[in-house]
Amino acid sequence: MAEKNTCSVPTGALLIIGGAEAKEDASKKDDNASSIGMKVLSCFMQLLSSEQPIIEVITSASSDDPEDSFNNYEQSFKELGAYVVNHIHHDNRDEVVLADIESRLRAAHGIFIAGGDQLKLTAVYGGTDVLLLLKERYIHEKLVIAGTSAGAMAMSTPMIYEGVGRDEMIAGHVKITTGLEFLRDVCIDTHFVNRGRFVRMSQVIATNPTSIGVGIEEDTAMVVRNGKDAEVVGCGVIIVINGFQSHGTNIHNHGDDEMLTIRGLNVDILSKGEKFLIPEINPPHK
Repeated sequence: MAEKNTCSVPTGALLIIGGAEAKEDASKKDDNASSIGMKVLSCFMQLLSSEQPIIEVITSASSDDPEDSFNNYEQSFKELGAYVVNHIHHDNRDEVVLADIESRLRAAHGIFIAGGDQLKLTAVYGGTDVLLLLKERYIHEKLVIAGTSAGAMAMSTPMIYEGVGRDEMIAGHVKITTGLEFLRDVCIDTHFVNRGRFVRMSQVIATNPTSIGVGIEEDTAMVVRNGKDAEVVGCGVIIVINGFQSHGTNIHNHGDDEMLTIRGLNVDILSKGEKFLIPEINPPHK
């Protein structure tokens, strides 16, 4: 018999954030403010396996003001007890040289991928030695990798990169590609309730019915341990959509500008503290 093909269970953890996470404690500015605080970023810090955590913040998805984005996260993480917060930013694939940052990536307890354009992240880092090192450390060490907004969407496969407004309702008008693949057969979408993205996620399910869709609301996150054990943190909800029993879709009529039809979707709405298992539909592969 052929040797059984098995995959390693990841030792590290993922924190996948729906965007717009609180970066300061509102109660420190206003005594009458509800004590929401930085629940999501605090969760990231709690996941780190060090009393003196070292964090690398990657702002490469941003094309506007990456330095300002980094400064905001640096201030938040320092307030929450980070020992060192470093900044990584690449605008082009040619700039990504592992030797330049390898020692820092190996020393880091946590990697935080900020928002912007998820397609830029995959174009810059896909297939690089930097990405390979992060995946190896995530699998074999207690590395925590977090992503917010575009940084979260890029962590899964399939990955949405285009399709909003009326386009998301038209069959075939939501565009997807391969993400960074920290999660496979899972599609992540962010700002999910705030921006009404249920239909575009349903398009992904219609075209990839072995995948599940996880829509994460703002200031909310999904913690993933062991590569499949998920838990909701933060102040909003996560919507999990699967199409394992779906039918009646017209997605194959793309190009005819028809509105999407798909029947038989299964939907769960989960809030803080709820847990679920990410299904493993396909046979494991290395």
